[in-house]
Amino acid sequence: MSNNQITSANENWQTRVLLVGTVLGAAVGAATAYLLIRTTSEKQSGPPKISTGDAVKTAVGVIGLMRGIASLGN
Repeated sequence: MSNNQITSANENWQTRVLLVGTVLGAAVGAATAYLLIRTTSEKQSGPPKISTGDAVKTAVGVIGLMRGIASLGN
């Protein structure tokens, strides 16, 4: 394989991983928003009341998930 073919192959898998991650992330985000809307509409009318503590817990969980996914590459 020449250097151009190796570089092209490296860019190809990186692009695929980026696109798959983007699509999966958007799908998970949309599903989560749907579940939040459905749960809120069953219990109350209007937008959900999310406390600062709940937002921080969620952020820490998401960061942990991102670290776990990133460590898969090692």
